[in-house]
Amino acid sequence: MVLFNAIAGFSLASIALASPPQLHARQNASSPCAQVSASVAAQAAVAVATPTVAASLAYSCITSVPFNQSAALDLLASIVPYFRWQSNTVWLKDPPKEYAEKVQPAVDIWGGLKEIKSKAESGSYDNEFDFGFELYTLLQSTHDGHFVFVPDVVGTVFNWARPVPLVSISNGKDLPKPFVYPDVLAEVLGNTTFTPSAITKINGEDALEYLEKVAQRGSLQDRDALYNNVFYQLAAVSLGPTGSGIGTFAGSGRGRWVYPGPETKLEFENGTSITYTNFARVLIPFDGISSGEYLYSKWFTESELIETEAESAPAPSNSSTPTASSLPAPGYPPPVIREENNLIGGYYLEKDYSDVAVLSVPSFVGIEAQVQFQQTAEKFLGAAKAAGKKKLIIDVSANGGGTILLGYDLYKLLFPRGVGHAAGDRFRAFESTDLLGHKFSKVAEGLPRELADPEQNETLYNLQYDVVSSIFNYQTDVDVNDENFESWEDKFGPVKVKGDNFSSLIRWNLSDVETPLNSGGIFVHGYGKLTNYTQPFAAEDIVVVSDGYCASTCTIFSELMRQRAGVKYISLGGRAKPGITQAVGGVKGTNNFPWDSIQFLAQYTITNLSSTPKEAQYYNSTELGEYWSKTPFVRQAIGSSINVNFRDGIRDGDETQTPLQFVYEAADCRILYTKEMTVDITAIWKAAADSTWGGKSHCIAGDLGGYGKKTNRRSRTAEDKVLERRMKQWRKSLNVADYPLDLYTDLTKARLDMNGYMWP
Repeated sequence: MVLFNAIAGFSLASIALASPPQLHARQNASSPCAQVSASVAAQAAVAVATPTVAASLAYSCITSVPFNQSAALDLLASIVPYFRWQSNTVWLKDPPKEYAEKVQPAVDIWGGLKEIKSKAESGSYDNEFDFGFELYTLLQSTHDGHFVFVPDVVGTVFNWARPVPLVSISNGKDLPKPFVYPDVLAEVLGNTTFTPSAITKINGEDALEYLEKVAQRGSLQDRDALYNNVFYQLAAVSLGPTGSGIGTFAGSGRGRWVYPGPETKLEFENGTSITYTNFARVLIPFDGISSGEYLYSKWFTESELIETEAESAPAPSNSSTPTASSLPAPGYPPPVIREENNLIGGYYLEKDYSDVAVLSVPSFVGIEAQVQFQQTAEKFLGAAKAAGKKKLIIDVSANGGGTILLGYDLYKLLFPRGVGHAAGDRFRAFESTDLLGHKFSKVAEGLPRELADPEQNETLYNLQYDVVSSIFNYQTDVDVNDENFESWEDKFGPVKVKGDNFSSLIRWNLSDVETPLNSGGIFVHGYGKLTNYTQPFAAEDIVVVSDGYCASTCTIFSELMRQRAGVKYISLGGRAKPGITQAVGGVKGTNNFPWDSIQFLAQYTITNLSSTPKEAQYYNSTELGEYWSKTPFVRQAIGSSINVNFRDGIRDGDETQTPLQFVYEAADCRILYTKEMTVDITAIWKAAADSTWGGKSHCIAGDLGGYGKKTNRRSRTAEDKVLERRMKQWRKSLNVADYPLDLYTDLTKARLDMNGYMWP
């Protein structure tokens, strides 16, 4: 343990890191990469799980990797076919005025790619990192969390970090200020004698302005949601290394790919200051790496070697990271029921809030837990009604999405007779999607739609999974009138909007017998075998809370809840600016497509679905023949994803057919974080309950209309009293050590290939 001691008598940021990174002094060596190699070897000798070095040394090493012009041009050429699948490039280039003013400025993807290519051709890049980071930044600047490519030089070798996380807090009324989180944690839990002081400057710059700049490096679109993601959030921490960790400022989430500089100096309102040395995690073996040239030759060129070494490379981890089966949720009370990875959990509140149930949903599943997710939601809502609960809070903070149809299922579990679609979906209509649709539709016409038994006929089952249930089969999905499409041409269109071509609008057919193939194995409530359900809570007895990190499937769920059911939404936190904020701040695209899935579709059509060699030769002469290159997958950072946003969502009745990604929607109420809310999640839920039904509004902007009238609460039961004692005991047991300060995003072991997920 390392203590940063406060000067006696001052309210300095005095923190105690649970397991701080050990920064080792530079070794005597001839190059920065050789110094990293020596440091890693020294740490291996004392069994350090994940080596760390000073950020400045790591940066000197990675920027010593020479620029390889021919390889860069090959990479740029290989990604062009996949860029065509990105659904909203014309809208990114020319967004609606309100979006450009309130959310993000225009981004010309194709123009940016052309500029990078021109610089590569002229040899304008000083090193490989400058090239790779500019390419990464081009996609990141769209703030479309489905559109991502992390080059190897950006994410394979090092992840960057600062040694301390921050929080942004208020007294509930005044605009928030940034604080060092361990200081606040210690104060709230009664482990300190000083009062934390707010941060006024970071590296000599106004702290609020500095943090807003840091926030813009995130993946979300909304600026207040981006700002929240800079800080330590209990919901994000509950997801462990598969979430956005302890905030982008500390190097979790997208912060791990942005060099933070050599040091971070914090200045405080009380006149004190402290300077931290930033660091980098070393993600690959560095044995024998003596120069930037050698690093390039070993890790950025030979695909077989990269894949082999990736299997043995040390992944970012720490001894306090729990196993998936016992993932804790610091700051969360004892659950009524929860999924073991904290993807969903049900809780009750006590005393004056004893009629309130809370469903925490920080994910719609990024691993194979769809059945457990559905069962947890169903069991908890049934138990809450049986226990006499009258109100329901749904907390979707930190929810980056997951399986699309789980979003539909949770909505339909809450509103079984509600409208069964969120919006109309569409995709870009171009040569690749047209060729796939024609072939998949033709093959599917000769196959049964009733699910085959994989043990009885594996070949047929695989064809149903890969072809029959695919969006490229016209028999999958329905049109905006809930009628079947008559042909692929009927489904494909194209329809010209804003100078680009798109498919006809489509909707999920939730009555389809093949629904389990698109839902991780479940049927959706209200359809098929799950029709005998009643609505558990009225819409006015439900409120949804969000920190803005609601993306992908979470935004689909929110479209259903707000537009179909009329449920109110509360946004949390945000920048130190007055006014209302958005509750849904992540990508609103309705389907991300991994590049390897696109490559599979093209290659599968040529090699498996072509009926003759001549037909295969024909397909190979079209755009489908442009997906053979391994280059994008060799050059992606280990443990990262490569995605495009394949489908846009278009709200019913929108004659402009503007993708929901570009529609600004204010929340109904905005509540600011307090100190207690960063330590005890129930403080958030109680503020939400007060503001919605308790007659005491915590909204600093917006209101909840007629919801705010105080209601008569039911009489406390024996079970309520038992819960009160349990909650009191839980709060007494809270300890600083329970809150990880060294939890960082590590997706190398995660299975996050679901169809509506935004990778952190």
